[in-house]
Amino acid sequence: MLREILNAKDPRLREVSKPVKAIDKKIKALVKDLKDTLVVQKDPEGVGLAAPQIGKNVRVFVMMPEKEIKVVINPEIVSLVTKKSVKDKPEPKGKRIMEGCLSLPHYYGPIARIKKIVLNYLSEDGNEKKETFEGMDAQIIQHEIDHLNGVLFIDRLFEQKKPLYEYRDGEWEQVDLPL
Repeated sequence: MLREILNAKDPRLREVSKPVKAIDKKIKALVKDLKDTLVVQKDPEGVGLAAPQIGKNVRVFVMMPEKEIKVVINPEIVSLVTKKSVKDKPEPKGKRIMEGCLSLPHYYGPIARIKKIVLNYLSEDGNEKKETFEGMDAQIIQHEIDHLNGVLFIDRLFEQKKPLYEYRDGEWEQVDLPL
């Protein structure tokens, strides 16, 4: 079922989410709602959606960096890989990911995130997983875990003293926080 995505001003987005105790009918229905809601997002397009964004404060999110949706339940980052290895590709000069959020559509910022993480989590079928994520996938996961902890991407912008931009009609304009 399609669900309404909460606006960044909604106080429920500032709550810390509770762990999932069992993957029961309610959690399976929540996962389906998250998937259904994420895939229809076109303006802007979404790559991740956390349960708190649809008013459910449990530790579940879905992500879709490509065409396949990944379900993540009770995520726990077990390591952040901050050292550059020889095989790490250098980032192209001037290229940065402008991170946004479906709870604050059309606003973006150049947040610095860890490029490689190791994550423990439960899959949709309840299997324990340990997986390494890099690049955009790692960024999405950190963004969604922030949601589970009551943190919005604009909080990270303030911490890093980075600007906020609004993207409208193909143009970027630096703006003040709209909250």
